[in-house]
Parts: sequence; C-alpha cells; structure tokens
Amino acid sequence: MSQTSHPAFVIYPANAAFGRTLPKNKIYERSGANMRVKELFVKQVDQIIWQYKLAPETINLAARPGVPEIQVFTLQLKTPELHQDVLHCIDGAVQFPIIFELAFDGRTQVVSCHKRPNEADASRWVLSDYFATDWLPVGSPRAAMPLAVDLASLYEQLLHRLIPLSPRPQERLTELVARVEQARAKRREVEKTAARLEREKQFNRKVEINATLRKLKTELEQLNR
Repeated sequence: MSQTSHPAFVIYPANAAFGRTLPKNKIYERSGANMRVKELFVKQVDQIIWQYKLAPETINLAARPGVPEIQVFTLQLKTPELHQDVLHCIDGAVQFPIIFELAFDGRTQVVSCHKRPNEADASRWVLSDYFATDWLPVGSPRAAMPLAVDLASLYEQLLHRLIPLSPRPQERLTELVARVEQARAKRREVEKTAARLEREKQFNRKVEINATLRKLKTELEQLNR
C-alpha cells in the first residue's frame, strides 16, 4: 500500500450511500447539548453529512445486538482542531455506532470510538476513548471494505484499523480498548514524572523520581506488547 494511504480509509459500497446533511440543531435536541458544546459546534464544524448507512438492507450483512447498523459521517470542519465533546455529542444523539471522516483544508482523517450498549441500560451507550488516523490528503487511496460475516464483525474490523495496538491472542475488542486506554493514562504518568525529574534539583529526590519513572516505563511497555 502506498505511503499516502491508511487501511481505515475504506471504499464503502455505492448501495450504502446516503448523502444527507444533518442539521446541527437536531443533534443538540437529541443529545441535550449545553451552551459550551453548541459554541464548539458553531466554531469548529461547518457541516455534518450522513455519508453512508451500512445496514442489512444496504450491504446485505445481518444486524447484531449492539450493531444494528453502522453510520459513516463526514464532518466538514472550520478549524484543524475538533474537540472530542463534539464527537461525544453526535455519538450521544445517534443510536448506532459511527465512523467519522473529518475534512479540513484538503486533508482528511478517520476517527471513531468503541460504542456499545450499556449492560445495565440498553438505551444508553458506553463510549471508549476516540482513535484516529493521521491527517492525509483528500483523495488518498482507499482500502477495500473488510470481509465480514455480520455487522458486528465488520464494526470490529473497522475499529481494529484505527486502534494503535495489535490484539493479543484471544483478546476481545473490549479488552483491547481497555488496554489502549490504560496505556494512554500510563503515558501521561510517564510524561508528568519525566517533567518532575527535569525540575528536581535535589540529588536524592532525583534518584527516587528516576526509579519511579523506570517502573512506569516498564509498565507502559508491558501494556503496549
């Protein structure tokens, strides 16, 4: 595959094309967005296009609990930054898993989280951290849509193409996602501890902090393997 492509950029079937613009106020109503989030939408999002609807009737794959359909949304942005609360708000308003394709200034990026029904209350969704590709030029080559036995398996494969770690043998998607989130938290600890080490002047305190830093780095390596 050429350098300017990423497997998360997928060729979706023409049958699944939907191509409707979603009014922002509909998203606000459905998710109960507060004023701060509405302001983020106004500042950062130009347009939300419901690009594809991957469903039993459009791609001939069976629905599964938690994955009755998969939606692909294109967000035309006004700024290169998009606050995760905007994605959270859209995910909260739409009762299906979503793959987002962001577009800004001739570049594009795929972003998604693992979205699953809450075991205690199936009308609510549990959202993981978001996973994203790098920004690539619009029009970069796209990969074939993965082969799948049903929509749940398709969704897993689309997410695996975004998740930065490889699954361990027999590791379920929820376990992999939890490990990535732990690794991200651990990396933040490593960065904070390294910054403390830089600032510390006392030799014996430096030794202590250095020992902590080595331990954290080992734990991070284990999570990344």
